[in-house]
Amino acid sequence: MTTTTTTELTGSGPEADAAPAGGRRRRGGGGLGSYLLIRFLLIFPTVFVLVTTVFFLMRSTGDPITAALGGRLPAAELAARVREAGYDRPVVVQYVEYLGQILSGDFGTTLSDRRPVLDVLTTFGTATLELAFYALVVAFVIGIPLGRFAAYARDRWPDAVLRVFAILCYATPVFFAGMLLKLVFSSGLGWLPANGRASTRSEIIIQTSVDNPTGIYLVDAIRTGNGEVVRDVLEHAVLPALALGLLTAGVFLRLVRTNVIGTLGMGYVEAARSRGVGERRLLRKHAYRPALVPIVTVMGLQIALLLGGAVLTETTFEWRGLGFQLSEYLQARDFVAVQGMVVLLAVVVAVTNFVVDVIAALIDPRVRY
Repeated sequence: MTTTTTTELTGSGPEADAAPAGGRRRRGGGGLGSYLLIRFLLIFPTVFVLVTTVFFLMRSTGDPITAALGGRLPAAELAARVREAGYDRPVVVQYVEYLGQILSGDFGTTLSDRRPVLDVLTTFGTATLELAFYALVVAFVIGIPLGRFAAYARDRWPDAVLRVFAILCYATPVFFAGMLLKLVFSSGLGWLPANGRASTRSEIIIQTSVDNPTGIYLVDAIRTGNGEVVRDVLEHAVLPALALGLLTAGVFLRLVRTNVIGTLGMGYVEAARSRGVGERRLLRKHAYRPALVPIVTVMGLQIALLLGGAVLTETTFEWRGLGFQLSEYLQARDFVAVQGMVVLLAVVVAVTNFVVDVIAALIDPRVRY
């Protein structure tokens, strides 16, 4: 006969004490290992669906060679090139062959400048990575402190102003914000440069002074040991970083505000308040840090948002990164390049989301299946 203990009835004991704060542990629930495994396996169907969608959307306009060179080559030569590339075969056959190329690491060769897509990514990807880093710094510096202040000033006029500011940041198109910043701070006040990643002089110094440059201008400028070059690179980065970073800053502001207010209403905070702890101390010691956890969980989405916004930002500021190059390939109707770059960016976003999920699971034990 089985004896039921008091521990089993009440849920007390070491296992219950280890249960997450969000509620009692569910029997049969997956742990950290199963959660991470499932999240990792989800990368493959996500990328597969995007590859398939992009491929058939591109093929719906015809074969890439005709789309890029149609009307610029004699009909006989155009047909010969289509046949040579295999684009006259059934679309399903081309699709299966394309999947095989991707699995072998071959993302194709651009039609307009005959470069491997992987080479394009490594050449221009560092510029986009640098811009995304600057934008994230802007988002953190502006969004998180203002979100905290909005929560402290909730239901008063500063809170209302900051909520409107967050909506404007998120809703304003990146290219419009970029042109407005250029109009005010470059054309109007003349404080900052409008285009490029650095002046011609600084680029020459970087190219001649740095062995094996990284392609990240700030790192290479620091390696030159020339303070003027570092300053020039940072000045060129301010406006693009603001245009792209404000988009994410609005998200962070609202997220931090909402979560800080929610945390201030939790039981342990009410208990601290009843003991006479001041509101500022409650905000700083008890509500602020837990409210930052959701920031990590949305970082993956923001990376995708930043990469999407980089296309318009880089075009607006002539920042020669992946977004700028992608727009040029679109204008040239180089669908092979566009298709390969979109697939590569999808892989980057999927892997980034997985890394963010890992970090979130390590920070918050409630993140489990």
